[in-house]
Amino acid sequence: MQTAPDLQKLVNRIRTRDYTIGIMGLGYVGLPLAMISLDAGFKVIGFDIDASRVALLNRGETGIDHLPGAAIKVAVDSKRFRATSDFADLSEPDAILIAVPTPLTKNREPNLSFVENSARAIAERLRPGQLVVLESTTWPGTTREVVQPLLEATNLSLGKDFFLAYSPERVDPGNDVHTTATVAKVIGADDPSSLQVAKELYDQIIVQTVPVASTATAEAVKLTENIFRSVNIALVNELKVIFDRMGIDVWEVIEAAKTKPFGYMAFYPGPGLGGHCIPIDPFYLTWKAREYEVTTRFIELAGEINTNMPHYVVDRLVEALDRRASRGLSGSRILVIGMSYKKNVGDTRESPSLKLIDIMERRGAVVDYHDPYVPEIPGTREYATLAGRPSVDICASSLASYDAVVISTDHDAIDWQNITKHAKLVLDTRNACARSQSRTDNVVKA
Repeated sequence: MQTAPDLQKLVNRIRTRDYTIGIMGLGYVGLPLAMISLDAGFKVIGFDIDASRVALLNRGETGIDHLPGAAIKVAVDSKRFRATSDFADLSEPDAILIAVPTPLTKNREPNLSFVENSARAIAERLRPGQLVVLESTTWPGTTREVVQPLLEATNLSLGKDFFLAYSPERVDPGNDVHTTATVAKVIGADDPSSLQVAKELYDQIIVQTVPVASTATAEAVKLTENIFRSVNIALVNELKVIFDRMGIDVWEVIEAAKTKPFGYMAFYPGPGLGGHCIPIDPFYLTWKAREYEVTTRFIELAGEINTNMPHYVVDRLVEALDRRASRGLSGSRILVIGMSYKKNVGDTRESPSLKLIDIMERRGAVVDYHDPYVPEIPGTREYATLAGRPSVDICASSLASYDAVVISTDHDAIDWQNITKHAKLVLDTRNACARSQSRTDNVVKA
């Protein structure tokens, strides 16, 4: 008969690093989490269904440009880290942190299949004393209503035999100032023992922990953070359209407005939303709100504005080609600068560049792209026909051969002055040309 774990002994094991952390999902969230856990002195086992990623990590490589592999290689060589696709090993870690995708279906409803499959795999091997923490972004109630029942089906008792918490990820790929280890971590649990164990663990690897009343509260915190960004980006995107009609530069407006030291926070327009968080997460709340007969009009309006931005950009391109080159989009050769959703990283998740290319090609344009961080477009469900397309090199002659260049991502490594010097027409969605003090007579902002 298995006995309930001694809470104080668990705490002591965490503090003395006699404790193994398992991480499910070794992508942009899970891998940084693994690395800071290793830095804190813990042994880590990484779980991922992608066998190629597992093999890569076990060779000491990360496959993510802003995460150097040196630390992983040292940990692999010292037997402190290994990656595996064998879920039978889930009984080995003392804590299992779930960092798997939470996408939307084609109908923009939550797809929790990755979370549910992870919880089932854990439940099959769950043993007394294990801590399970969900980090994936989701709707309030997921941990309690979806994950907890699957784990309790083992006849182990929550808060006595095993522990369960929710702690939302706060990862900003490529941000060297605010890293996973240096950003405060929100933790919620539905029983005091689970909260105690989870907080003790994160206290060892994160600069500050912020305990909240429940898992649902912690889940709501994460959605609030991303909805705040989505709504404010939608606001400046809408202002961009309005001010353009008035002949006012929205970028100049924002730069002047942010000199006010109170009551204002600068957000910037763009060609559309990218990344896993902002384009997806708000709709987890809109879906859940319907259960309570609440209409989330503000969130849905923001989503509508942001989703329409790629279409607005293409319309601006059509207008610019017509007025400046007396030609239409169909048959025009277009170069898109930037495939990743944000600058200085190779992350293409939900990148608006994919949508831009799709719209332009459907309207008859011939489109290439250049991105020093994305050598070829990875496979996606929505844009499968773009998979494998390579980034093209750019030089004076190649730039001049395109009818227009569309700046979608403003990587610091790109020579913007070279682009404006040689391109016939530049459509700038990021204000990159003005910031780099480039030639502007051939630049149209969008």
